[in-house]
Amino acid sequence: MARIEVPMPQMGESIAEGTVSKWLKKVGDSVERDEPILEISTDKVDAEIPAPQAGVLAEVVVGEGETVEVGTVIAYIDSDGDAAKRVAAAAVTEKTPAAEPKEPASRDEAEDDDTAVEPASASDVTESERARESRPAEEEDDSRTETTAEATAEQSLRQRATPIVRRMAEEHGIDLAKLEGLGSGRGGRVTKQDLLEYLGDGDGDRETQVPEAREPSETRAEKPTEPEAPQAPLAPSAKPVPPPSDLWDQFYGTVQHPEFPVREGDEVETMDKVRRLTAEHMVLAKRIAPHVHSFIEIDFSRVDQIRGENKSRWAEQSVRVSFTAFVAWAVSRTLREFPMVNATASGNNVIYRGNVNLGIAVDLDPGLIVPVIRDADDLSLVGIAKKIVDLAERARARRLNPDEIQGGTFTITNPGVLGTLVGMPIIPKGTSGILGTGAIEKRVVVLSDPETGVDSIGVRKRSIFSLGYDHRIVDGADAARFLAYLKEMLEDFPDDA
Repeated sequence: MARIEVPMPQMGESIAEGTVSKWLKKVGDSVERDEPILEISTDKVDAEIPAPQAGVLAEVVVGEGETVEVGTVIAYIDSDGDAAKRVAAAAVTEKTPAAEPKEPASRDEAEDDDTAVEPASASDVTESERARESRPAEEEDDSRTETTAEATAEQSLRQRATPIVRRMAEEHGIDLAKLEGLGSGRGGRVTKQDLLEYLGDGDGDRETQVPEAREPSETRAEKPTEPEAPQAPLAPSAKPVPPPSDLWDQFYGTVQHPEFPVREGDEVETMDKVRRLTAEHMVLAKRIAPHVHSFIEIDFSRVDQIRGENKSRWAEQSVRVSFTAFVAWAVSRTLREFPMVNATASGNNVIYRGNVNLGIAVDLDPGLIVPVIRDADDLSLVGIAKKIVDLAERARARRLNPDEIQGGTFTITNPGVLGTLVGMPIIPKGTSGILGTGAIEKRVVVLSDPETGVDSIGVRKRSIFSLGYDHRIVDGADAARFLAYLKEMLEDFPDDA
């Protein structure tokens, strides 16, 4: 029998966890390959997760409403066709309330009790049962052995921590295995928030709390050669500078969630998952990249003319070509000429992306999602228009695939559709630029005749664009040239786009 793991999938480059919204199959049900077995939700997308293999849903590890990290095993599928009977029998015991203090009435129930602490194979549990049945005189010894095994399993789960938690614990001299009862994660696993609360907000708290995590004898045994006195090169008031990731952890743990007083008449509402993770990503993106914004005003008279001339033809093709489609087409061509705006900073390196993947922000009201048009510079105007409509409709219906919300190299957001004059959006992490398009409105402008040079007053459809860029790799002059090139593309839009 092959036992197949079903892990929590990676739903986006910046997404580290997901929540099980609903199980579409129950333990004992037969499933086909690629048949949806559960629904999950993240801060970016809700999606149905297909079965990686045909077989029987043997075990559900993560229940509905639970949030786990990407890669965590959330279920097991037995690919053996004969496993259905055995799994169905085990599923009956799951319906028994856990609070009822009764001894397991069958081997199946005993298996459920064992796997509640640490997942184990059915063969392991069966062998354990047979051993207890064959040695009735040693029940107490077996009981003690089981207790020790369960304790070891719990300790193993507690010691499982994310790399960031393990690094924090190591830097502060904390043994995660000794944080009895502290972990709030699954199986007592210590989370980043648990560790931050344990350390406290201030340096004084850390100094008084950290030694409690280890016995003095253990500390001396582990570090016999380390001197107790502080190193001489450090001044009395100087403190070692933690790495950037640790700075972020400290900032997020102490500043991101300040406690403000609640006054009479106030209403307190806990952030939902989407809002909480969006807040985390926005603060992180703002802190990583030094943001600069440049602005330009663009005349949409030419684009408006083309839309009017082709409206009926596009309607016959069931295509809706919006102003955003024109902007996306022009931006995709402009990015070819300015690779630094289609790049990202990675340490001391600059990664120039080989593809132009445009992220188009979609308002979910409430919330925001950014589906990606891949290789937009290879698409025609109508092709881009079709992509925008399709992605927007499926985004609002929560039907986007995971790969459709990741891999963007540049983003376009259109607050102007709601009447905003201009915006200054935050650059998404992993990119170097974002374009904000303002409302396209009729405005009175001064027009100059190119032949006579005579000025006149006229009414034109115009919009203000803002380019937010990462000043580590994009200079102000680069941004100015980018916007000037884009302005020229839109004001002299080609007929054969």
